[in-house]
Amino acid sequence: MAVTLYKRQRQIVDFIAQYVQKNGFSPTLKEIAESIGVSSLATVHEHLQALERKKVIKKHDGAVRGIELTDRTFLRLSDSVDLPILGFIAAGQPIEPLTDPNATFKVSPEMISGQKRSYVLQVKGESMIEDHIQDGDYVVIEETQNVSDGDIVVALLDNGLATLKRFYKEVTRVRLEPANANMSPIYATNVQIQGRVVGLIRKFQY
Repeated sequence: MAVTLYKRQRQIVDFIAQYVQKNGFSPTLKEIAESIGVSSLATVHEHLQALERKKVIKKHDGAVRGIELTDRTFLRLSDSVDLPILGFIAAGQPIEPLTDPNATFKVSPEMISGQKRSYVLQVKGESMIEDHIQDGDYVVIEETQNVSDGDIVVALLDNGLATLKRFYKEVTRVRLEPANANMSPIYATNVQIQGRVVGLIRKFQY
């Protein structure tokens, strides 16, 4: 029977699995807290206790890196890292989830930092074609709100729509710049950054 995880629990499990696959050992509570953007280790501890009750993990008391993933659904030991595919992203549309919530994509461990949870989105549309991101490509996203000018980001706008654009911070607003000469930038004063692009995967059709 599949285990039901709440959003925050899923973020933690994804991060632990990706961290173990990249490094060969589990993260510390502090690294988990930093990956999901919380300062309280007690909050992380509570989530880990809940995951232990659901038999997804096992904690070894006294060990700094003593978290073991016991549900092998979430950990596939190989030369690659399994990232969840969260859905489709199109210019000016909400992120559309996949019909298969357990879909994953194998990527090289070098593609992710291991410091934040990463996931994959499939691109719809041509707003970033001049940055060689084409319709149907997959982008690897590192979940973070700390981005720099020029980063390609997943941005959530006030109206609930999401977009993939280059991020630029201006004096009183944010400019989200497409990489398509036929499209105009989006200007916004309140933008929630969901993550930044750290990799691109293209499936060739033969």
